[in-house]
Order: sequence, then C-alpha cells, then structure tokens
Amino acid sequence: MAASSSNIHIFPNARDFRIDQQIINIIFGNVTNNGRDLILRLNPIPDASHTRNRKTSPPDSSCFPGTRKEVIQQITIWADTGIALFRSKNCPTTAHVYWFHGFAGSGKSAISLEIARIYAGSGRLLASYFFFRNAGDRSGMSRFAVTLASQLAAAVPATTSFIQAAIDAEPGLLTPGVSLATQMERLVYEPFRAAVKRGVIIMALIKGPFVVVIDGLDECEDKQGVKEFIDHMLDYFQRHPSLPLRFFIASRVEEHIRTRLQNDDVLMGNLDSHSADKDIEMFLQGSFKAASSNDRVVQEYVRTHGKWPTKLLMDQLVKHIRGSFVLASTIFKFIVQPATEDSSTPMERLPLTLNINGLDSLYAQTLARSQHLPYFHEIISTIALLKRPLSIAGIANLLGIEGFKVIHVLLNLQAIVHVPGTDEGDKVTVCHTSLRDFLTEESRSGEVFTPPSFDLYLSYHAFSSIFEKRDGLAHDYGKGFFNSHWESFVRSDACDFIKEVEQFKARQPLRIGGIPCSAFLCTVLFSCIFRKTFDNPLYPFAESANQLALTVECPDHRIRLWLQENSTFHLPYNLRSTVQVDEETFATLKRGLRRVSIAIRADVCLCIFSSIVSYTKSTSVVSRYSRPRVSSE
Repeated sequence: MAASSSNIHIFPNARDFRIDQQIINIIFGNVTNNGRDLILRLNPIPDASHTRNRKTSPPDSSCFPGTRKEVIQQITIWADTGIALFRSKNCPTTAHVYWFHGFAGSGKSAISLEIARIYAGSGRLLASYFFFRNAGDRSGMSRFAVTLASQLAAAVPATTSFIQAAIDAEPGLLTPGVSLATQMERLVYEPFRAAVKRGVIIMALIKGPFVVVIDGLDECEDKQGVKEFIDHMLDYFQRHPSLPLRFFIASRVEEHIRTRLQNDDVLMGNLDSHSADKDIEMFLQGSFKAASSNDRVVQEYVRTHGKWPTKLLMDQLVKHIRGSFVLASTIFKFIVQPATEDSSTPMERLPLTLNINGLDSLYAQTLARSQHLPYFHEIISTIALLKRPLSIAGIANLLGIEGFKVIHVLLNLQAIVHVPGTDEGDKVTVCHTSLRDFLTEESRSGEVFTPPSFDLYLSYHAFSSIFEKRDGLAHDYGKGFFNSHWESFVRSDACDFIKEVEQFKARQPLRIGGIPCSAFLCTVLFSCIFRKTFDNPLYPFAESANQLALTVECPDHRIRLWLQENSTFHLPYNLRSTVQVDEETFATLKRGLRRVSIAIRADVCLCIFSSIVSYTKSTSVVSRYSRPRVSSE
C-alpha cells in the first residue's frame, strides 16, 4: 500500500505575509493521555459548557433556525476582528470583552449557545460556561477557573504542559483557599499566553482570536467572586493588550456587574434594542406546524377550517408577547400541552393566552392547574429552593412522600417545569430562572409564594434523610446541603427567627419514619449559640437543652447514630465560651439537663452541655463546650 502524502500546505493563498522566528508545531488529535490525567486532576464541572444536556442542566434554550441573524452577526464581527500578536503604536487593539445584556427571557442564553457552537465549529472556542442559579457548583465561582482550564486543555492541547507546570509549582493552586484571580491567571490566562508565545497555535489564530463564552453571569450567587473575576480579567487584558482572546459575557443588568463592565475597555450590546417580532413569529409558525403534525385534533380542524393559527391570531399573539422569547416558548407549551384534567383543545386555549399579562400571569395560571393537589406547595417550594436539582424520586425521598404524588403535581406544569421521562435518572428543573424569581417574591406570586422560612423545613427534611437511608440521592443531598438550607434560613432578613422556630415546633412536619424533630432542632439551635452575629443567644441556648431532653427521652434507635454524627453538622470543635443568662433561662437549662441525665442510659456518656455553673442572686455564668462525645464503654 502506498504511503499517504504528508504534505502540509500552510497559507497557500497568502500575500505579503511574514512570520519571523516562529516555531510551528502541528498538533494531531485532541486530548492526550497527559491531558486526560490533568482534566481528572482539575475536577471540572461536567455540565457547565454548551455541550451539556440542556434538559437536565438548564437553561434549555437555543435559537430557532433562521432567527437572531442580525444580532449574531454583530457579535461575530467583533469576535473575528484580529488582534495583533505584537502590538505597536500603529496597530490598535479591539475590545477583548463584549458584554451582552438584556431583560429576563429575551433570549440571551440561546444566543450564547449559538456563539459557542459557531466558534466550536471553527476550532476557536477556548471554553464556555453557563451559570444557573440553584444548580450546585454551577451557581458559584468555586470551580469556575478549573472548569475553564480543563476546557482550555481539551481545546488547545499545547497548553496542557503549562497548566501542569503551574500546578506542580504551586500544589495548593487547586485548593479552596486560593483566590479566583490567582487560579484564573495561573490556570487559564498564562497557559494560553505561553502557547501563543511558543507559536504552537498559530494555525488556529490565522482565523481570528480564541473565544470564551460566559452566559448568565448574573445567575452566579457569589457576587464577590463575580467582581473579582471581572476586575482581574480587565486588569489582565490591560497588562497584555495583544493577547488574542475574546470574552463574550451575557447577563442581566445587575449593579455589581454593570459598575465594572460599563467602561471604555468593554464593548456593550443591548439585546433589548433589537426587535424580535419577526424572529418570534418565525419560531411560532415553525413550532405550531411541527406540533400540528402530531395532533389529530388540530389536523382535522385545519382540514375543516383552514390554516391555524390564522394570520390575525398570529399577529395578535406576536404583539402580545412583546419580544420575550421565554414568554413565546412558555405560551406555546401552554397551548399545546394541556393539563391532565383539561378537556379544551389547542384552538380554544390560544385565545385565552391573549388575556395573560406577561410571564407572571402565565406562571400563575399554569401553577393553578395543580394548586389543589396534595403536597403542591411542598413540591413547588422545594423545586424553587433546592441548592441542586433532584430527580422525581430524589424529591419524593427528600420530602418523605411517594413518587407518584410528585408526578401528579408536575404533569400539569410541563409548560414551565422540565419533567423527566424517568423517576430515577434525569433531574426536575425549571424552564427559566424567572419562575424561581416569581415564586420567591410574594408580591408577584401571592398564594403560591415560597417563603424564605421554607428553607427551615428543607433543612429538616435534608437532615432527616441522612438517617433514613445510607445511600441514594436524598441521602447525598442531605449530607451536602442540610447546613446550607439552615444557613439560608438564619441569614434571611425576611424571617423572624424565634417565631418561625416556634411555628415549626408547633407544626411538627409529618414525616413517616423520620428522625424526631427535636434532634434536628437541638442540632441547629446548638450551632447558633456560637454565632457571634446572633442577636439573642439565650433562646437557642435554653431551647437546645430542652430539645436535647426531648430527643434522649425518645426511644428511637437512630438517636445514638445522631449523637455520633457530629462531624456532619459543622459544629465548632472544642470551642469554649462564656455567656451570662438570667434566672429564668438558667432554670430552663437546669431542668432540661436534669431530664437528660435521667434519660441517658448507663452505656452512653453525653457531654454536649458540660458546664461549670456559678450562681448568683441576679445572674448565672455558664461555660459551654461544643464537643458531644459518646463513650466506647
């Protein structure tokens, strides 16, 4: 067999082009074995890029074929403008950063996805990252830099050795204590710059600069991290103005973002200034046509009455939608996906949507379909506040209810919530974060409002799930986020702490097979004693002793396990402090501890409240220790 030709034609049609003292390495393939090892070591977020499964890792939005052409063209013109590898006075540079902003639901994420696809196809996508609120690590900055670095290593294999060298030189670089700015510089910017200086990616750079797509920056819950990222990025580009790298950032106009990106070094694009009516009409026409092909009722209606929707109805619908792609998509789903008990046809539902005033009204009307069903409020509030999405079975196990009850509620909500086809695998997610905003603002959601105090109940359910099953999604979620939900409750300015805890005690959430609420309350209230910012330490001090007594008096076999699980609950270790209490609090504490000493069996030595008490007529001083111990005797 004749050997295949190895001739490589470089710049065959170039004119007046010169490369001085450059070494060109031709890289074949994608990720080497060393690259794969490095990516495993970086431990990136697997579902943060544009290639993720959007059904399980939202946002699930993409540009309908043929739409958004003008907007996309403006972005690609910026991204394709060359940057001089060697800057001179006669060779100005173009803005490295493009901030693309617009209102919620205007289609920013769909355009971000399209930009990422375009530059992935041309080999110039360095990385993409899609933030999403309440989506675990994707809603924060803790793994942002390592995720970009892993994509960089895959996109530009020549950077692998530079990233590896940075980690070897600074072993703590991957630890949480390192600043985001340091990680971005050592793991992303400098390795890419080193590859450029070596000339190993000159072939790709002939097409234009590399591009990083960051979507939903406003969805990141770590505002300080966002500020640090932007400040450092702009500073780095000022220090290295000829670096052939572009950052496309899409977000809403949030103040902590606007104050940093609204400057002369950033190009800004306002999606709200582009009319989307023609694109929305194209989307609706195509979507209704596709839906009609699978709906015999619509087919028969069209055969009898002619085209549907009519031009008049379509014009009214487009005008009513007013440029919101998420509203267009949600209205379409509302029309073609009826509730389980709804006998109306799509032709009857379409005119009803013309009376719906924006997303809030549509959300309220859709949620009303299931509002009468058992566990509706618990299920929808859980979806709104989860720190990480769960499957149907995961939600059911977390709340201590049967899976079919979760399905019963969700089937009517498929216009606004992604409902997976299986109970165990895929996650339940909101179609758009505006639904979460709607549910958590009482002035907008009214009867379906998710109060911040529900984090207290989720904290209990997460706590209880730790002791019910030693494996499974709910157990893992409980271990990972029990404390996060409690912290969200405690830090909420909208909650009256003592009032909400007392109401929780009175209601005692019914959970079949759940660990006693007293064990939960003892744990979380005890942790509050040591909060320097807590206004009233006397209440958690006395109440935790009371709840401890109730717990050890309970004949539940899991109480011993609870006593041994102190590492789970993030309590201060070997911390000693002193607090003054009044006579009433001291008496309550004394009664509670006496009950504990009576209830404790001979084989358990409990030292949660080791105390040396000095009593005076007006006050008592109690030294507190936070190390619970169970004897091995």
